[in-house]
Amino acid sequence: MKLTRQVAFSSGHRYWLPHLSEAGNRALFGAWASPYNHGHNYVLEVTVSGRVDDRHGMVVNIKDIDDVLKDRVVSRYDQKSLNDEVDEFKGRSTSTEFIALTIRDILKPVLPNEVRLENVRVYENPLLFVDAGEGEEVRLTRVYEFAASHRLDVPSLSLDENVGLFGKCNNAAGHGHNYILEVTVSGTPDATTGMIADLGTIDKVVEDEVVGRYDHKHLNEDIPEFKGVNPTTEVVTRMIWRRLNGKLPAMLQNVLVRETARNIFEYSGEDE
Repeated sequence: MKLTRQVAFSSGHRYWLPHLSEAGNRALFGAWASPYNHGHNYVLEVTVSGRVDDRHGMVVNIKDIDDVLKDRVVSRYDQKSLNDEVDEFKGRSTSTEFIALTIRDILKPVLPNEVRLENVRVYENPLLFVDAGEGEEVRLTRVYEFAASHRLDVPSLSLDENVGLFGKCNNAAGHGHNYILEVTVSGTPDATTGMIADLGTIDKVVEDEVVGRYDHKHLNEDIPEFKGVNPTTEVVTRMIWRRLNGKLPAMLQNVLVRETARNIFEYSGEDE
């Protein structure tokens, strides 16, 4: 059984290493470099696993998890400058990747004995989060949005057959969605920057290959790769994978598309 507990803390940090010159910091961190702090309302999710104890019906007492998170993370990080006031980050990058790995390493030896730490997820903001499981590799997820319309229609089938299959989604003029796209890449953080890849580069590739290409378009009519293809969100999700795979500055791990709050599709290249 897995259990996930969520807490939050607010911290300031900066991408600026004191042993480097201004030119060195700007060369290393690019647009993110600044000698001044900026802040985030971080959200931390800690997932543990264990057996359900038949005596009380729990994997672990959540209060015990909360006590550890409050003592080892929240009380030490909340309302603090990570670079200046938290020992493990002094002279070290405060990237979200390093924060997730550091919290994982802090929690591992102090969690209750009856559970195993499975994953630490740190949200820098709702559009960026990092997962740290085993080892030094982390997964970074970036969230995007695009609005597009499509018509579910199989060209080789008759109108009656298409209506039978897709109902109102076969509407001749199409229908639209505000798609939410999650792109997850994985890698080992650079020892100096603490990052697995430059976010600006990730954003540009996703913008060029997907968001800027699909946003405010009719997928059937405007997008060449969907000509003569039924653009279900399964097909769209797989096509996004294909357009991004090999072009990002880190290993593409996963693509997730939320068509609606109730329709979510995920692809990791299984059919490639």
